[in-house]
Amino acid sequence: MAKTKLMDFDRALELFEPVIGLEVHVELNTKTKMFSTAPNVFGSDPNTNLAPVCLGLPGSLPVLNHEAVRYSISLGLALGCEIAEVSGFARKNYFYPDMGKNYQISQYDDPIAHDGSVEIELASGRIVHVPIERAHMEEDAGKLNHVGGSTGRIQGAEYSLVDYNRAGVPLVEIVTRPIFGGEADTPEIASAYVSTIRDLVVALGISDARMERGNIRCDANVSLRPRGNEDAGMSVLGTRTETKNVNSLRSIERAVRFEIQRQAHILDAGGSITQETRHWHEDTGETSPGRPKSDADDYRYFPEPDLAPLTPERELVEELRAQLPEHPTLRRRRLRSEWQFSTLEFQDLVNAGLLSTIEETVAVGVPPQTARKWWTGEIARIANERSAPSADLITPEQVASVVELVDAGTLNDKLARQVIAGIIDGEGTASEIVEARGLAIVSDDGALIEAVDAALAQQPDVLAKIRDGKVQAAGAIIGAVMKAMRGSADAARVRELVLERAASAE
Repeated sequence: MAKTKLMDFDRALELFEPVIGLEVHVELNTKTKMFSTAPNVFGSDPNTNLAPVCLGLPGSLPVLNHEAVRYSISLGLALGCEIAEVSGFARKNYFYPDMGKNYQISQYDDPIAHDGSVEIELASGRIVHVPIERAHMEEDAGKLNHVGGSTGRIQGAEYSLVDYNRAGVPLVEIVTRPIFGGEADTPEIASAYVSTIRDLVVALGISDARMERGNIRCDANVSLRPRGNEDAGMSVLGTRTETKNVNSLRSIERAVRFEIQRQAHILDAGGSITQETRHWHEDTGETSPGRPKSDADDYRYFPEPDLAPLTPERELVEELRAQLPEHPTLRRRRLRSEWQFSTLEFQDLVNAGLLSTIEETVAVGVPPQTARKWWTGEIARIANERSAPSADLITPEQVASVVELVDAGTLNDKLARQVIAGIIDGEGTASEIVEARGLAIVSDDGALIEAVDAALAQQPDVLAKIRDGKVQAAGAIIGAVMKAMRGSADAARVRELVLERAASAE
C-alpha cells in the first residue's frame, strides 16, 4: 500500500485551522451489566458472561442497572454538566455481528447529563476549557476477534469470531462540542483531555480506566477549515473524519496530528475530504479508511419501549455532588508542587498512567523521587518485557519494603533490582528473597579484604597509580570486587580498603 502523502505540520497550520471533537467511551466497573444480571468481568473465557438480554433472545427484557445510573450521574457532575430531570433510552439500530439483537440501547434526545466543561492543563502550563455537549448511558457491543493476518485487525484476517462477553457492559459516552483555538497544541489537547477523563473516573472509582483493555476508548473527530473563517464559529466547518477506538494517550496525539497533515495535503491539492470512520494503525502510525460515516438519521433512533423514563431524585444528585473528589487538574498541580518534579518528569508519569500509583507509594513512606525512579525504571522495564501494566506486577507496599532495605544499607540498587524481580515472580517478600538468594550487601571486612587482595593481585599497578595521586584508579579494583561478589559488596567500604592498602604500601 502506497504511503499516505502528508503536509508538513507547521505548513498545515498556516493554511488551515484544525477543529476537533472527541467522543470518549468509559466502561463502568459495576458488578453486572447495564441491562442484565450477567457478570461484568474482564478476561473471562469467550461467551461465558452472558444472559438472554446480552444475546437479544426472544422474550428477554432489559432491567436497568441502578448502580450504573449513580456512576453516570457522578461522572456527569464531575464534568460540570447539568443532570437531566428526565432522561430516556432509545434503540440505535444497526446490523453488525457484535450486537446480537441488531440494535444498541443508548440515549439520544434525552441524555442523563448535558452542557458541561472540563478544564485541562497542557505540559506548557496552558489551560484549556473543553466544552462538553453531553454524557449519555448506553451498553457496549460485543467484540470481534479477527483470526489470521499479522495485525489482529480485519484487514488480512481469514475469519472472525464473535465474543459477546462485552455486549451489555455499562458505558458512558462523553461527547465534546467542537474544540476551537487549539492550533499547534491541538494533538496534545486531545491527549490531555482523555488523560484528564481517565484520572477523573479513577478518582470517582467508577471505572478501571485501563486503556489497553478498552475500558476507555476515544473516537477522534478532525476537520480543517481554511484560514479566514476563524470568526465563523460552527457555521463554517470542514468535513470531518472520525478515527475510531484509539486506546493510548500517545496514539491519540499521533492520530490527530496525522489526520491534520493528511487532510491538509488533500485540501491543498484541490481534493475533498470524505466523511468517514478511519482506523488507527499503531505499527505504521497512519490511519486508513473504514466506512462512510453515518448520520443520526441512518440509525433510525426511536424510544426504547421496554424501559421507563429515568427521573433521578434531586436528593440523590446533591448527595453525589457532595462526594465529588478533587478535580484532576487541581490534583496534578498540587502533587507536582508537593513532589517538586520537573515538568518533564511529571508529564512522563501522567502519560504512563502512574500518577495514582506514585501517590500511593509516597503515602506508604517512599520519597517521591525514589518512587518515580523505581516505577519508571526497573518496574517499567519488566512490565514492558511482559506486556503487562506495572501496577499489576507489584504493589506500592512491596516497593516500599525494597526501598526500606536499600535505606538500611542491606541492599544497593543493583541488588534491589533482583529483589523486585523476585517479588514480581512470586518468590516471597523482600526480606525472604534477600535471605533465600543471599543478596544482602557484604560489609564484613574479612570477606572484603580477601576480595580486595585478590583483585590487587591481578592489577598490581593500581596501588602505584593511587600513590601518584590518581585516586580514580581505585575504581578498577572496586569494579573487580563487585563482579567477584556478584554485586553484594559494600562499594564504599571496598574503596576505603583499597585506599588503606595504598597508604600502607608507601
